[in-house]
Amino acid sequence: MVERWAPDSWRSKPAKQLPSYPDAAKVKAVEQRLASFPPLVFAGEARRLKSKLADAAAGKAFLLQGGDCAESFAEFHPNNIRDTFRVLLQMAVVLTFGAGIPVIKVGRMAGQFAKPRSADMEMIDGVELPSYRGDIINGFDFTEGARVPDPERMMQAYTQAASTLNLLRAFAQGGYADLHKVHQWTLDFVERSPAGEHFQELADRLDETLAFMEACGITAETTPQIRETDFFTSHEALLLPFEQALTRVDSTSGDWYDVSAHMLWVGDRTRQPDGAHIEFLRGVKNPIGLKCGPSLDPDELIRLIDLLNPANEAGRLTLIVRMGSDKVLDKLPALVRKVQREGRTVVWSCDPMHGNTIKASNGYKTRPVERVLSECKGFFAVHQAEGTHAGGIHFELTGQDVTECTGGAQAITDHALALRYHTACDPRLNASQSLELAFLLSDELKKTRGQRDVTRRAAAE
Repeated sequence: MVERWAPDSWRSKPAKQLPSYPDAAKVKAVEQRLASFPPLVFAGEARRLKSKLADAAAGKAFLLQGGDCAESFAEFHPNNIRDTFRVLLQMAVVLTFGAGIPVIKVGRMAGQFAKPRSADMEMIDGVELPSYRGDIINGFDFTEGARVPDPERMMQAYTQAASTLNLLRAFAQGGYADLHKVHQWTLDFVERSPAGEHFQELADRLDETLAFMEACGITAETTPQIRETDFFTSHEALLLPFEQALTRVDSTSGDWYDVSAHMLWVGDRTRQPDGAHIEFLRGVKNPIGLKCGPSLDPDELIRLIDLLNPANEAGRLTLIVRMGSDKVLDKLPALVRKVQREGRTVVWSCDPMHGNTIKASNGYKTRPVERVLSECKGFFAVHQAEGTHAGGIHFELTGQDVTECTGGAQAITDHALALRYHTACDPRLNASQSLELAFLLSDELKKTRGQRDVTRRAAAE
């Protein structure tokens, strides 16, 4: 029998990856202040996203989810937000125009401030301090003072998230996303890359298409979808005191929603069926993501699905697979078959980043682009073999000209990592590498669509 849920029922469950604050009274005071603040997103927006994700579950749309590994207070700047947003727009155009499928755009933005860590402590030059857990919890500087968890950081995270959302909404609805401006989205450093050249060719074709549509009377004035777009936000629901403080009853439905983001996910380290994070997320009505790593057993996956989506609602649950390029073909089929046999409705999404992190020869943590691309291909191959839908992609990127992931068409070497390695946590794809990934996905989606058409024609005959 399922226990009664409340926004604070997670507090009676074992909780992993939560900080130990030195002053409990200060934490409670911050939570009370946050609970009185306006919502960052609205329940109706979350419901609209769930409806779109239902299409992805049925193979009628594709989820594009990406953004920073961990948002930074220090790098908070409108140009950084704009550049990441326009890389996602470019990727969406490549997928939509190239593969002929609607793309659901979800940013790892306006709330991705907390990060799980493999160890509570880290040591540098013989000095041991608490691990950095994201700017919402403690500071990145390796000093004793910076690493003390401070609840006041939740206030700054809320303020930055609100400002980020305000700008994203302006970009999405105020004309910046107009398809007539597709040539203006290309960042200067991307123009010189092979992916940039490929994108310019696609943009020229899109211009011709828009001119034809305009001649037929289909313009930005008559069709708002040409000049604006839906853009949603998401983050890992890791810091539960923050998430609880922003959980409210929707006045129109009477349901609980976490209004810190449209979509929330639970990580591979905190997905214990009897744990605090699953307990919290099972009660909010937002679309939910579940990270699925190579250690996940098929029977446990069904148990988690039934906890998070007991009504089997289409669009409610996205399974974000993060196996690693060397394990995806071995580990994913059993999960897909189990979900299919049990009749559960989910969106299958590929996270090709987290299972492919290695240490370079010069000590930098990196992700080889070739491994990222290989896991994507393996993910599509499994779904093609099983007759299921490859419904989305989830990855870490930035619009900045960073050198954090090796290889790709830019051929970034281990030595070049030091040139522009700016991440506070995990390595991110830059804009050129992200576009490279988008063209690969577009090709895979086109192949999948073509094979389905052949199957349908054969069945009709």
